[in-house]
Amino acid sequence: MSSWLDWLPDEPWVRTLMALVMLLGVAWLFHLIAKRYIVRMLGAAMKRLPNWWAQTAVDNKVLYRLVPLVPVIIIGRGIALVPHVSPGLVELVQRLAQSLVVLLVALAIGAALNVVNIIYNRYPIASGRPIKGYLQAAKLVIYIVAGILVVSALMAESPWVFLTGLGAMMAVILLIFRDTLLSLVAGIQLVNNDLVRVGDWIEMPQFNADGDVIDISLNVVQVRNWDKTITAIPTHKFLDHSFKNWRGMFDQGGRRISRPVHIDMTTIRFLTEDEVKRFSRFRLLREYIAGKVKELDEYNREYCAEEDAEIIANARHLTNIGTFRAYIYEYLKNHPMVHPEYTTMVRQLEPGPHGLPLQVWTFVKDTRWVVYEGVQSDIFDHILSIAPEFGLRVFQEPTGYDLVSLRRRSGGNDSASRAVSPTAG
Repeated sequence: MSSWLDWLPDEPWVRTLMALVMLLGVAWLFHLIAKRYIVRMLGAAMKRLPNWWAQTAVDNKVLYRLVPLVPVIIIGRGIALVPHVSPGLVELVQRLAQSLVVLLVALAIGAALNVVNIIYNRYPIASGRPIKGYLQAAKLVIYIVAGILVVSALMAESPWVFLTGLGAMMAVILLIFRDTLLSLVAGIQLVNNDLVRVGDWIEMPQFNADGDVIDISLNVVQVRNWDKTITAIPTHKFLDHSFKNWRGMFDQGGRRISRPVHIDMTTIRFLTEDEVKRFSRFRLLREYIAGKVKELDEYNREYCAEEDAEIIANARHLTNIGTFRAYIYEYLKNHPMVHPEYTTMVRQLEPGPHGLPLQVWTFVKDTRWVVYEGVQSDIFDHILSIAPEFGLRVFQEPTGYDLVSLRRRSGGNDSASRAVSPTAG
């Protein structure tokens, strides 16, 4: 380059300064050409390809990550042509250029891996077999290797020198990357065993997580809770703690209803003959009443003498709670939104201080939350409204209105008592 500077004065600093300006100008010019023309031309050519993969790579600007390589390589190669620069400075600049080349290439590879993840996520298999954790592990390895190469380039040492020293530092490395390694192993097990997918509804009370999985990465699994907050759970915690995955419910197409109605036990009694005739007119109870009356008549004729039949304890009779339970069962079996292939039953649970629990156990066809809650509410609206037709009362804790009504009735009785009682003296 010195022959091109013969027209300059003989002062060394002038020639050095002009050579540096020219070198930086050439680097800037080629950077501009690569950024505005070459990369745009390549991007336009890739967009014309029939495969949408190339379009994705262009949209994520993978090629732009390589543009800074042009000026770095030019400066790294051209610094040796600048006159009157000490060999030590030339070597330092070349080392820095080599380090930057390694770093830029590593970042470009990382961007390419991000594109691979974006492309993979567009395929149906991605929901069950996410690869984001594997790609992040690959990026971590690439960055570690790049870091070793950068340090070796700056120190002018062979990379093998640092690799041989890693054995002695392995304990420290394992301590630093403990959670990362545990999460990597846990992520592999979660994916291979198909325990969690993106989009699954999971519950993990230990971390106050109850919602949909929105991302599975190397270190954390992100869950969007129903209140729209985000919970980040370390991946390896899924192997340390239990969690509930509701995916099976959606896959099977049935969402369970399991809710009791508490019946006031003071309202449970036998049915009268008039009530039996009235309930036999209920469309849902016709077969039940006819079959039950026949069964009870046959039993009573065989095991109960005529002279003993007058005593209610000696014979079997229909009850309002049993008839109500049969009605609810038939109502559920005939409901259009109840799944016909899954278990449906109405059973009594153990009586308690809140009355007799009559549990409804069935499955709704539609697993969508809003639709499911609407169907469940409609079912219990009908059950609560029809209960008085069977002479039953749903148990409820006394409210302020109940206490006021009781006091009013008690006050009225006291006033009437004082009105009819003789006065003293």
